[in-house]
Amino acid sequence: MRIAVDVSPLTTGHKVRGIGFYVKNLLTALKRYYPEHEYIEFTGNAVPKNADIVHYPYFDPFSLTLSFFSSKPTVVTVHDLTPLVLHQLFPVGLKGMLAWRLQRLALLRVSRVITDSVASKNDIEHYVGLLASKIDVVHLAAGEHFGQQAKSTIEKVKKKYNLPKEFVLYVGDVTPNKNVARLVNACLQARMALVIAGSVFTDAKANITHPWTKDLKKVRKIVRENGDTIRLLGFVPDTDLSALYGAASVFALPSLYEGFGLPVVEAFACGTPVVCSDKGSLKEVAGEAALIIDPYSIESIAGGIKKVIGDKKLAATMSQKGLQRAKEFTWGKAAQHTINAYKKVIHNER
Repeated sequence: MRIAVDVSPLTTGHKVRGIGFYVKNLLTALKRYYPEHEYIEFTGNAVPKNADIVHYPYFDPFSLTLSFFSSKPTVVTVHDLTPLVLHQLFPVGLKGMLAWRLQRLALLRVSRVITDSVASKNDIEHYVGLLASKIDVVHLAAGEHFGQQAKSTIEKVKKKYNLPKEFVLYVGDVTPNKNVARLVNACLQARMALVIAGSVFTDAKANITHPWTKDLKKVRKIVRENGDTIRLLGFVPDTDLSALYGAASVFALPSLYEGFGLPVVEAFACGTPVVCSDKGSLKEVAGEAALIIDPYSIESIAGGIKKVIGDKKLAATMSQKGLQRAKEFTWGKAAQHTINAYKKVIHNER
């Protein structure tokens, strides 16, 4: 097969993590495990004429990113539809809703859709009206650099970022579904230090008036009022991130909804105990390896954090369960399931 893959996310702000992470790791895995196929990278509308199939690995429901007409069989990755599921937290305005109507119609015309979880598949069926037989679930995986680190490496990172002996770690964005404000308040209630890694938290140009980033204003205010109890690290390079996970007493992701929840798998791979909600895909991803809390309750989040940190035996058991769970998510599997989706298109299967 000659497979054309839109690598536009690698040329934008998505390059470092998120969509860019997916595109880079998927392409690497496809080339490694299925070298018999030809992979043609393109950007924008420059679709290669000799391609047998075209893969758009990114879908924005509120921007006109997907062409309504295509002369080639097309596969689209829809990572999640969280803004539609939690529409009350993600206002989009008239232009956004008009764009969604057009994007939805365009999505109904594609050959197949790939998505990150069964939860997201169910959302696509519900909100798009796409047949389940046209949707393939392809789980993500942590990057290969994630894993347990030597104590000396962890100590270097702790010294570099001036980290406390025990702390809760959060890695990610500040969109409403992430529930960061409740996590911050829960850590204050539990009297535990919280370390937050994510470029948006220290970005001076971040729009704190946008409804999708309104929690950022709350978090920054709490940080100003509580000194070093809440630490905002900003962007942390991959060379440090694995050791940062390893240094944490617990990783917390009390999301109101996730289409996958990649940081949970990253934390598992590093042997870090995880406290998270069971909303969206998180129960599917975490399995029995995480301690589940109620994301709408600050007391529940605080209680979960204190329980793990206060019980070393429990933390050690959770660490081992997480390491085993992480092995179930690999880019080799992701490549295999993606190739299978391509073949269904080529052979016109369902």
